[in-house]
Amino acid sequence: MESSSFLTINDQPISLEEVVKYLQASGKLGQFIGDILRQRVIEQEIQTRDDIEISSALTEQTIIDFRLKNQLADPQSFQEWLNKNNTDYATFHASVVFGFKLEKLKAVVTEAKIPEYFIERKIFLDRIVLSRILVENRELSEELQTQIEEGGSFEQLAKEYSVADDRIVHGMMGPISRGSLPDILRAAIDVASPGQLVGPVELEGRYGLFRVEQFLPASLEDTQLKQALQNELFEKWLAEKIQKLTVKLQVS
Repeated sequence: MESSSFLTINDQPISLEEVVKYLQASGKLGQFIGDILRQRVIEQEIQTRDDIEISSALTEQTIIDFRLKNQLADPQSFQEWLNKNNTDYATFHASVVFGFKLEKLKAVVTEAKIPEYFIERKIFLDRIVLSRILVENRELSEELQTQIEEGGSFEQLAKEYSVADDRIVHGMMGPISRGSLPDILRAAIDVASPGQLVGPVELEGRYGLFRVEQFLPASLEDTQLKQALQNELFEKWLAEKIQKLTVKLQVS
């Protein structure tokens, strides 16, 4: 294959061989090729499917909304924006269509798998709001447990005795993934009720008292969560497609 100019810098042609060499030197060749493979798989999939058609009306309305939102209703202003972004209307229009088709492809590919995937991931998607007091020995933890059960202030005791950084906010840990909890703690938390004291629980040589503040169970009715799961599944599907490709690099 003859060497050809890939781009020009200060009127000097840069060949594809040189581009590959520069990418190798910067450690970005793998990412560059990966991006190409990703785009090729997506575009080929879109071209071969008949279940991801997008109406022209939707595309046109999206472009109108974009222009209004960005104060580009005036044709001259819009053309100046296109020039500034090194594109033209046909390319911009195609990118809008592609964006819609990509989202439709994601939905088609993942729709049937999301419920099962959600169940598999639910332990990590569920969140719990906890407060804690973490101390160095069991005797102190049991003494603090007694004080709290007799009406002592959990917040004040956390501030005075806890060795964890969150003592400055009275032991409040905030929302954390249920799946990130150590097994022994999660088992105790799962059978507790909001407001209930759990512990002392030994964790890596320290002893913790935990108060359950709130359970935040995950749900597929959460559109942001569903979108995140859809994206995860799509990336898995895409990676499997790419792994099956035979790739040869030829630059000269």
